Amino acid sequence: MKDASESSNIVSLTQRLDPSSERGGALLNTVRDIAGRRLQILINGMFEHVDDALFDLAEKAENNAAQMHYFDGMREVRKRRPMVERSFLAQISRELTDFASSYRNNTGNTGGVSLPIGSVELSLVADNELEESLAITSMIGKNETRLTRDLFAVNQRLSVIYGGIKIDDATNPVGPAALSQAFRQAMRELSAEMRVKLIIYKLFDRYVLASLDELYQEINAELVRAGVLPQLRHEIQRGGGAPRAGGQAAPAADATVGAEQAEGGFLADDDSGNASSELIQTLRTLFSARRAVPTGAVGVGQHLPAGAVQLPSANELIGALSVLQSQAAINQHMAVNTGNAVELANEVQQLKEHLLAQIGSLRGEKPSQVSTIDEDTIDLVGMLFEFILEDRNLPTEMQVLLARLQIPYLKAAILDRKLFAHRQHPARRLLDSLADAAKGWSAESDRDHRLHDKIKSIVDRLLQDFDDDMTIFERLCAELQEFQDISRRRAELAEQRVAESTRGREKLEQARRRAAREILSRIEGHNLPPLIHGILSRAWANYLVLTILRQGEESSEFRDALRFANDFIDSTKPARTLDERRALRQMLPGIERALRRGLGNVAFQESDIDRLLAQLHTYYRHQLGEAVPEAEVQAAEESTSLPIPESIQPIAESEAELDRSEPEQEPVLDTPEALLVAELKPGTWLEFVTGPETIERAKLSWISPMSGRYLFVNRRGLKVADYAPHELAQALASGTARVLESTALFDRALDAIVGRLSQPATSQATSE
Repeated sequence: MKDASESSNIVSLTQRLDPSSERGGALLNTVRDIAGRRLQILINGMFEHVDDALFDLAEKAENNAAQMHYFDGMREVRKRRPMVERSFLAQISRELTDFASSYRNNTGNTGGVSLPIGSVELSLVADNELEESLAITSMIGKNETRLTRDLFAVNQRLSVIYGGIKIDDATNPVGPAALSQAFRQAMRELSAEMRVKLIIYKLFDRYVLASLDELYQEINAELVRAGVLPQLRHEIQRGGGAPRAGGQAAPAADATVGAEQAEGGFLADDDSGNASSELIQTLRTLFSARRAVPTGAVGVGQHLPAGAVQLPSANELIGALSVLQSQAAINQHMAVNTGNAVELANEVQQLKEHLLAQIGSLRGEKPSQVSTIDEDTIDLVGMLFEFILEDRNLPTEMQVLLARLQIPYLKAAILDRKLFAHRQHPARRLLDSLADAAKGWSAESDRDHRLHDKIKSIVDRLLQDFDDDMTIFERLCAELQEFQDISRRRAELAEQRVAESTRGREKLEQARRRAAREILSRIEGHNLPPLIHGILSRAWANYLVLTILRQGEESSEFRDALRFANDFIDSTKPARTLDERRALRQMLPGIERALRRGLGNVAFQESDIDRLLAQLHTYYRHQLGEAVPEAEVQAAEESTSLPIPESIQPIAESEAELDRSEPEQEPVLDTPEALLVAELKPGTWLEFVTGPETIERAKLSWISPMSGRYLFVNRRGLKVADYAPHELAQALASGTARVLESTALFDRALDAIVGRLSQPATSQATSE
């Protein structure tokens, strides 16, 4: 038994303390001291990071002006930091001291309370002020949601200290709203630009507001020790519901369709327009129809008359799931029972039985069923994870990893019944993002295990850390997005290099074919000396390729190069008359200049050019009828003696050879696979069977406008394969390639669940 003195120290919610009384004043001083000490540490810690953050931004600034703004901000913060800190802490202390009197004065004068400390009045304000207000409103809302449990307790206990004044999140003098507005007021000491202030607000959110848990826990612990509402409880609520009076859990509903179903259960809609209402309504109807089917013997998932055994409450379900989750986290950490997809499928199907057994061990009496809303929620989450284990969009290793999330997601669905109805629900977005990241995973593309380890880390943290704070999904979603953004930027650089390399090779091949056709069309039919033939088919053909690549086929340089080829061939005609010799002599200086310039561009050494021109001089002297020893003429004409680098080989020896080198252009057949290939867009993921036991996943990166070939890269941006359209269609038809779904996992799962529930009961039982 408690003695009288101990019981007299306990202050209930119906009691009120005068903050000016000795006990009330002492408790208020305690709260003020705790707040002052903790906030001093947090605000100091925040300012220690401001300098580094602004310096990093200055280094990455897009121009000199922006860089100077950040450097100016750094100097201003260093100079004014002490004044900002003092102003912030002094304002919080004043708020705690003066709150009760200012509240009563406002109430007495106006019949209502003035604008709450934490609210932001979005009136006609300057753009900068509006931007500042929106940033503050955002961080207030986020942290009030995150801190719901501890903040609720602080609100109730401060209400007692302040003489029974109702305190909520917005009016709590140490709540996120009051702290944010106090910091905003203190920031007026700074004359920095708004972009600098917004960076500081982000740091305030990260280093002060994000660390308020310990402040509230210490305040609650001290007030509990002082006897202020020691029995106060903040019960877990089903998503969106109001707290039960006195903090006590409501009695569990019976198994018949009752009030919870009237609220919409796990498929609750609202008027936001974000719910996929038609699909949700279909699921509601199908679950109702399934419950109406007679099932024979009573057991798990079947309905007893009300009153047989009290059905588990939401809190019991969450408690039992937390125990199962802890066991799963330990097994995962110890690499025990990681299992394969088949073993996990059995675990997924048996969760309901395990859950009832765990509730039984906690309450000493095993219930044979759960309420209708909870049964439907358990079944729906179970079907979701059965779908994950069967989803061919996911590699087997990723199926096994994600299937471990069944218990956390069942907890989330019980805590927030809007999870399935809202595409933008954080838990739903996280699972969709995990599946999207996992879709492109393969052992080959993840040799450093970065993606595998990141997904495993998120799964582990949900198993280990998720209690009832739903904001963990938002935080993990942001973390995964940041990881994906970094990975994507790296991959895009590699992908760009692969595309440019492929594009370059195709341009080179196209230029080589064009140059070859131009040369072959000119020399075929002419009986050219080996000297002239070798220069044209090797040296000059390569110069044509270079000209096409640098200046293009429509350039004057390309036309001049073709004109030279014509003149060079004409120069081989016999010069028998005086006029013909005069014309040849006039051509020779131009031929020499063009050759020197052209050959210098295709890696000829100056000495090689001189030797080649010396051979040409001998040849032309003979053409002009000058006395030249026959041996010199023969040596000059021999192609084996041409001073042409080995790297410069003929592009093609004949038109027939050129035709054989043309890429094969298969006719596009009117098949489903060919039509599918034609509809593929860059960014689409495919799975390729690359060996007897190897599978690679690759993204369509680029479709060549020249050859029409499809280039595929892995998640790191490295080339996996490239296919002509008909080759890809054949791979799809043979099953060595498969297009992966682009629709989000959750949407595909819900569609599949509707299809499964729409089957007759007998076929469902057979499939199960």
